[in-house]
Parts: sequence; C-alpha cells; structure tokens
Amino acid sequence: MFDLSHQSMSALFAQRPLAADDAASDAVAVGAYRGLERRASASHATRLLARMFDEIDYGVLLVAADTGTLLHANHAARAELDAGFPLQLFGRELQARHPADAAPLHDALAGARRGLRRLVTLGAAGQRVGVSVVPLGGVGEAGPQATLLLLGKRQVCERLSVQWFARAHALTPAETRVLEGLCEGEDPRDVAEKHQVGLATVRTQIGCIRAKTGTDSIRELVRRVAVLPPMMSALRAA
Repeated sequence: MFDLSHQSMSALFAQRPLAADDAASDAVAVGAYRGLERRASASHATRLLARMFDEIDYGVLLVAADTGTLLHANHAARAELDAGFPLQLFGRELQARHPADAAPLHDALAGARRGLRRLVTLGAAGQRVGVSVVPLGGVGEAGPQATLLLLGKRQVCERLSVQWFARAHALTPAETRVLEGLCEGEDPRDVAEKHQVGLATVRTQIGCIRAKTGTDSIRELVRRVAVLPPMMSALRAA
C-alpha cells in the first residue's frame, strides 16, 4: 500500500499538467530534501495515482487554488474538454466556453479559495452539465493547495457499462441492443421501430433480460445499470 493523502498529492501539485504519456514522468515534491528513496516512492505513487484517475470515467480536473492553472486532467476530462464541454482550456488556464458561465465559474473557484464547496451548472440549454468544485486542504493548513473539479455526466448510462453488464449476465446481442435503448430513455415501441422488429419481439426480449438480471421492472433494470461503477475502455486513445 502507499499513502495518497499527503505525500503523493503534494508531488502531484508540484508537477505540470499530465497528459497520458506524462503519467510516467517524475514529480518533484514541494519542500525539503527527503532522500532518493522517499522521492522515488512519492514519484511512483504519483504515477499510479494519475493512472488510477485515467481509469475513472468521470472527468477530474485539478487546478492551482491561487492561480487557477491546470495541474492535472484525467483522460475523461481531456476527452470532454475536446468535445464542446462548457469548460475549455486556453493554454493552462481553465475558462468557461460560454460568456454566461464565466461569472458562476469564477465565483465557484473564488469560493474554493475560501474553503467553500460549490455545485455549478454550466452550458447552453439542452446541454447543461453539473460541475462540483471542491477545495483540497484541511483545517489548520495555510489554505487549499488546489481545487478539484468533478465533471458531471451527459448521459445516465455509459455505453461501456451497459455492454459489460450485458456480458456479465449473458445477454444476447439483440438483448444488449434492447438494453442500450432502454438505458438511453427509449420505450419498447421506440426500440422496436429503431431496430425494425415487432413490439412483441422487444417485449419478449425485455422479459428475458429481466429474468437473466433478476430485475422486476424496466425502471429497476435501468437503475441498476445507471449506478454501475464508471469504466474506461482499455482501447482508448492516448
């Protein structure tokens, strides 16, 4: 086991923003000389911490509390920022994509510097996303060293989670397609029209899915998929 609470986080704050290939770079911790062995241990923990964040299918951004400069973005966050997300990067500075979001984002980051947690909703109508803003720093410290931003999801059930759930319960390809439709908010009639099959066929497939998964209703089925741990593909781009 290794300690992620202080030593490795201090090292992470001190390094430049990590891309996927940067996760293997050594981090130089702030503070006095600690010896080669301890520095190597902190560097190893920091690399593992960065890789751990990359396996989480929620966008995670770490910015310096005083300047707002980006310190780290996990793989999911980098993908979101490249795909029209309400937040965007200019160099190493995190900014709102839409002018109307600039003030709420600024206020949330300013509040984090005072130790306040905020939940802000950003984006245009129909594409709004929640972002939680969390100061990282404890009582008695000089102040938050950094601010954590957790990016909300733009859909209830992730496709990869649906597929793994289907595989775990031995669903057929046709049943998996039905499950994907249900998790996207489609009703059985929508699913039948999309795949050009009869409504009775879809209802039969839903019955098979419920039997295999031990669920009593479509609502329970979708809820079980929605609360699955977020999973990243091993084939994602670097």
